[in-house]
Amino acid sequence: MTRASVVCRASGADLDVLSVLVAQVLSAGPVGAWLVPAVTDRPQVLRRYARLAVSWGLAHGRADTTVDRSAVAVWFRRGEVPVPSAVWMYDLHRVLGPHAPRFALWHAYLDAVVPHVPHAYLAHLATRPGQDDTARALLAAQHRVWDAEGLPAYAECPGGRPRDGVLAGCGYAPRSPILLEPGGPALWRMWRPALDGGRSCGGLSPRVRLRRGVTLSRGRLIPVPPHSP
Repeated sequence: MTRASVVCRASGADLDVLSVLVAQVLSAGPVGAWLVPAVTDRPQVLRRYARLAVSWGLAHGRADTTVDRSAVAVWFRRGEVPVPSAVWMYDLHRVLGPHAPRFALWHAYLDAVVPHVPHAYLAHLATRPGQDDTARALLAAQHRVWDAEGLPAYAECPGGRPRDGVLAGCGYAPRSPILLEPGGPALWRMWRPALDGGRSCGGLSPRVRLRRGVTLSRGRLIPVPPHSP
């Protein structure tokens, strides 16, 4: 590991540079295009969202980075199935205005299928292009902490080859994807078991298809009765 990739805890002083990094990664992928379909609006909206996401990680979870600030990982420790936060929803609407409903829908999809056991949630992983080794070093540092606690880890991965990416190389195995609608990409649910191997599935159901039959209500996905229009 080079000195530039030495891992350290992020602080409020890093918010600007790490927010830009998260926004750039979102903007380059299919999720960013789904969240903000208008190309002209996308960079600004994603920057505002990324700043909010990183600030929440700093305040309520942990954000790890490197000494050269070329990568960031935002983590949350989850002891149970998350309940949508009224403060988070308020902040989404305050920061994103008319773009907030699509982001709220995205988070509702994610919250509806989280593992039902205590785990560490990797909410965001962002690196500069070509820095996969740095990303692995960043994750490995925190995985050692989770392994010492016997805590599994969970993340989502966009794209069609979940077994070939950085997460797979760090011990995450794909489960069935979340299919974002309307017209969005698939997000693979990625699960890294606890080091003791005691929870191979960790409460993570083997198959999920959240497409039709759900609706968004107050930030949560609610089943629609079979005969509803």
